[in-house]
Amino acid sequence: MTVPAAVPTPTRVPMGSGEISLFRKGSGRPVLFLHAAGGAGNWEPFHERMSEAVDLIAPDHPGFGLSDELPEVATMADLVQHYLRLLDVLGVDRFDLVGASFGGWTAAELASTIPDRVEHLVLMAPAGLSVPEAPPADLFSMAPPDLVRALFYDDALVEAALSAPPTPEQIAQTEKDMAAFARFARDPYLHDPELPARLPRISCPALVIAAEIDVIVPRAHSEAYAKAIPGAELRDLPRTRHGLHHERPDEVAAEVLGFLAGSDATAR
Repeated sequence: MTVPAAVPTPTRVPMGSGEISLFRKGSGRPVLFLHAAGGAGNWEPFHERMSEAVDLIAPDHPGFGLSDELPEVATMADLVQHYLRLLDVLGVDRFDLVGASFGGWTAAELASTIPDRVEHLVLMAPAGLSVPEAPPADLFSMAPPDLVRALFYDDALVEAALSAPPTPEQIAQTEKDMAAFARFARDPYLHDPELPARLPRISCPALVIAAEIDVIVPRAHSEAYAKAIPGAELRDLPRTRHGLHHERPDEVAAEVLGFLAGSDATAR
C-alpha cells in the first residue's frame, strides 16, 4: 500500500507591505514554479512529483492563494521585480524556471529580464502574447462549468468536479484570486505588447508544452513562444486540455524533469 506523501507546510516570507506564501520541498537543483490564474495555495501531485527530483519552490503570486495582496505589486513589470527580490531573499542565484498559463507568461517575462540566471525554461500552455487570429478565452466572463470543461480532457474528471458544489471558502478564494489576476491581466487582456521584443534575450534551453485541445490559451500561443525564443522546443501533450499538469501530473512532471536533466544548460 502506497502511503500518501506529506504535504509541506507553506512558509510565510516578508515581502514589501506584507507576506507571501510559498511551498518548498526537495533537494538538488532549485526550480521555481509559477502557477496559473487558478491553483494557488495548493500542493498538488505535480508539485510532489517534481519535488522528488529537485528543490521545488512554489510561491503564491501576490494577492493569490495564501499570499497577502501587496498592492504595490500592480503590474506585470512589478511582478517580475517582486520575483527578483524573492529570489534574492531566498538566496537563489541560478535556477530552472517553470510556469503554467499566467505563470508561463510571468516566467517568460522573468527569463527575458535575467537571462544569465535562468538555466532552463519550461512554459506550459503559456499566456502573455497577442495572437489576433487565436485570442484567449475571456476568463472574467466564462461560466464556472465551462471553465472546468476547458481545463480537463477526461469527462470523468469534469463530471466529478461539477458534481461537488464549491464551498463558501472556495468561492471566496476564487474571487480573491480573480481580483489579483485582474490587476495583471485585464488591460491589456492577458498579454504584454512589449514582451515579444524581449523574448530573443532568453539564452537558456527552453521547452514549450502545448495541450492537445486548448480553448483558454490556444496552441497558436505556444507556437508563437517557440518561434520567438531562440532554440526553443515545442511539444504536444496528448489527451490534455489547458489544465494539463493538474490532470496528468505524472506525465507532465516526467516531461519537465526529463528536459531539465537532458538539455545542456551550458550550450548557450
